[in-house]
Amino acid sequence: MSATRLPGTPRLLRALNDRAALELLLEQGPLTRARLGELTGLSKVTASQLVERLEERGLVTRVGERAGGRGPNAQLYAVRPGSAHVVGVNVGADRVVAACADITGTVLGRVEQSTGDTDDPVGVVHTAVVQAAGSAGAELSSVRRVVLGTPGLVDPGTGDITFAFDLPRWHRGLLAALREDLQIPVVFANDVNLAAVAEARAGAGRGVSDFALIWVGAGVGLAIMLGGRLHHGSTGAAGEIGYLPVPGVPIPRDVSRRAKPAFQQLAAADAVRAVAAEHGFDAPTAAEAVRAGVAAGTAGEPFLDELARRLALGVAGTCVVLDPPLVVLAGEVGQAGGAALADRVQREVAAITLVKPRVVTTGLAEEPILHGALWTALDAVRDEVFGSTVG
Repeated sequence: MSATRLPGTPRLLRALNDRAALELLLEQGPLTRARLGELTGLSKVTASQLVERLEERGLVTRVGERAGGRGPNAQLYAVRPGSAHVVGVNVGADRVVAACADITGTVLGRVEQSTGDTDDPVGVVHTAVVQAAGSAGAELSSVRRVVLGTPGLVDPGTGDITFAFDLPRWHRGLLAALREDLQIPVVFANDVNLAAVAEARAGAGRGVSDFALIWVGAGVGLAIMLGGRLHHGSTGAAGEIGYLPVPGVPIPRDVSRRAKPAFQQLAAADAVRAVAAEHGFDAPTAAEAVRAGVAAGTAGEPFLDELARRLALGVAGTCVVLDPPLVVLAGEVGQAGGAALADRVQREVAAITLVKPRVVTTGLAEEPILHGALWTALDAVRDEVFGSTVG
């Protein structure tokens, strides 16, 4: 039986026009009624009715005037920033960073707190969300969604955390506890996946529908973007590249004992520091060691070559399966290595496999996980706030 097509009812058309106008106001800034009509293809009368409707719903507001010809100045309209807020949270092993943005995406407040002296994850998140909203001057009741970026596995079916190597206190049932405590929709998301969201929106992945992001920091992780959408896998484990079996290191056979998995032993921050020290670049952090190697010119080439060979094992393992056109190196090590490291990884992958992806360093300088959380929250909330029930 063929599907029945819904007719273009006036209510449906109004909802589509309203959404189009709101998106234009977000993208292009304050606009007049006439300009909205031109951009949407609506008549002046219909565009005026649309603006009045959005004003009544509290979604747009007058923000000024534009001088015209002989007649009165035209009113400028913009999305009302305070119509909704979101909070993004980046949860790490020893600290939590939270930021609050209004519906236009403007970040209004940011807070940071230690997690090393508490075993109460609900209390930690509660405090971070409340303080972030407070620092933004937003009422908690106006916060429509909280997205938390966390290391480990997030079950695609339940949305709960099923395993987090660096956060042993985070467990199944935590999502329900947070929702009950905050009385706000709360969503968990893998931190590296959120970094890929940010990369796709404003970084090296912008305009690229298929790419892989390799995160190299305290741990190693992978995010897979296919057709402009994140690939999570059946259990949320897609991208746990730290568990990739690679030659040269022991392969733990019982992950429940929290032993470091193979590729993580080879390429995470501790391993990077050890390799750097062997080549004469001893530094407090992996990022500082890599930057020193890059700055050393020819003297740093043996270190960077060895690091590239190690990273290429994980990149090659990913690319021979997915064959993406682009691989982004992110995290503290990927960012510190810059083009010097990315170019070496690209050459090494091409040398050991049949695929030849372009390998680049991240295009984002600050807090990609946090910004990915905010964008993810904003996409969902705009759908809710800008949407209209069609009956």
